[in-house]
Amino acid sequence: MSLQLQDKSLILKIERIQDILLSRTTSNENNYDEEYKILRQDLMQDHQTRELLPDFVNKCRDLSQFWTFIKREFPTYQERREYIWEHFISLLNILEQDSILSMPSDTGNSEVFEATTDYVQRVWRKSLNRRYEDPEAAITSARTLIESVCKHILDEVGEQYDDKTELPKLYKDAAKQLNMAPEQHQEEIFKQILGGCSSVIQGLGSIRNKLSDAHGKGKSFVHPSKRHAALAVNLAGSMAAFMISAWEEKKNRIE
Repeated sequence: MSLQLQDKSLILKIERIQDILLSRTTSNENNYDEEYKILRQDLMQDHQTRELLPDFVNKCRDLSQFWTFIKREFPTYQERREYIWEHFISLLNILEQDSILSMPSDTGNSEVFEATTDYVQRVWRKSLNRRYEDPEAAITSARTLIESVCKHILDEVGEQYDDKTELPKLYKDAAKQLNMAPEQHQEEIFKQILGGCSSVIQGLGSIRNKLSDAHGKGKSFVHPSKRHAALAVNLAGSMAAFMISAWEEKKNRIE
């Protein structure tokens, strides 16, 4: 099955679970309880989808639990419907706009990051989740991902660093541990490629300062578009995954 067809199937599942919950808000009957539990379990198995699901879906294992929650929070049917629509719209929009699940590199990078810390994995998921909904925050997360991976590698080798150390210095120190510094190579092509990697890191730091939500902005601030966020996240993901893969390979050689 193609990724596009998988996405369509996923959208149908999410729309169905939304419809079941909408129906449950106006009735005290659990006619679709078994279907809800099956759909919920299926959607919860993928960590990226799980992070995007409304919090009440994560918490409510069956329709009885959802009914207890929704009737306590909102007294009217209309308030309940609007609440459900509001909390599903972001996930559906992402999936319908070349979502995170339609990009093979995203899934591949996610698998690589499983060798790192929970924090690195959370930052990566934030980058993906924010890419279409909040470009400024996505750019911030992209830069944080690279910084976190650099620190992860330096922690692994026991090299000290200051929490205030700038990203280019962190990357330079981590790159040396991975034999990725341009000066560690004689072949011009490798020097050129690795020099380009350093330029990418510099660029991610610069775009974060200019276009992200990391700093206050003046009246002339230009909001980044989704394509700017996608570029930053994709570059950061590729660089971070390459560094982690290089580090894991080096560890295996040592062992």
